[in-house]
Amino acid sequence: MNTQTPVYRKGRKVDQVLSGAREVFLRDGFEGASVDDIAKAAGVSKATLYSYFSDKRQLFKEVVQAECQRMSTEIVSQLDDSMPIREALSRASYGLAKFLVSDFAQKVFRICVAESDRFPELGQAYYEAGPGNGHQQLVEHLEESVAKGELVIPDIEMAAYQFSELCKARNFNLACFGVRTEFTDAEIREVSDATVDMFLKTYAPH
Repeated sequence: MNTQTPVYRKGRKVDQVLSGAREVFLRDGFEGASVDDIAKAAGVSKATLYSYFSDKRQLFKEVVQAECQRMSTEIVSQLDDSMPIREALSRASYGLAKFLVSDFAQKVFRICVAESDRFPELGQAYYEAGPGNGHQQLVEHLEESVAKGELVIPDIEMAAYQFSELCKARNFNLACFGVRTEFTDAEIREVSDATVDMFLKTYAPH
């Protein structure tokens, strides 16, 4: 399965700045985060920070891209074209269901919604790096499974969206509205298993 890999700046200082920015954004949100606080958390000067990143928006977008790429690589690395379709879907659904309720995903989601009127490019960056990239990878995997006869799907694009939405069942809304902040592995696995069961009931060959 191919991945869409954004181009990142490399180097120890860059990593320090992104790490510091991640910490401050998750703690203070986008509006509350200051470049001074980010530089302090990163252990660099503002001059060094600005030598790599033009402004706070660019910093936020690259923090999001780096984290989403890390998550995507982690999930995709567990998939093998030779494994049974149920196992492949189970690994993908578990990884996605777990990420969706993570502290990072929830806080970034709230930031993007809160800033959508003033800075719509923040949400666009998150969508492209996270949901959009994940959707394309899932489409490619489903196309391969259909070609091998493991699945029968008339509309692969829609099926990929359905799979992602099933991974949001129960836990995502509880986390999104602040009803719950932590979920056990069993609760995440329950959503993952239910996702795969329903998906295969619809698209497995009969």
